[in-house]
Amino acid sequence: MREGLIPTVLGTAVTASGVALRGKYPMAAAAVAGFGLAHMVLGAIDLVEHRGRGRQF
Repeated sequence: MREGLIPTVLGTAVTASGVALRGKYPMAAAAVAGFGLAHMVLGAIDLVEHRGRGRQF
């Protein structure tokens, strides 16, 4: 499995959860969405960084 894929997918799910909470708990929704976005960015950096290296087991 490519390094960085799990944090990117997890970040997408957490960001979607934060956006879903937006109406009921706006401050918590902003925190959860920010946490998810941070995971997405860090996962994307890992994906790009290890792009040209083939499979690693």
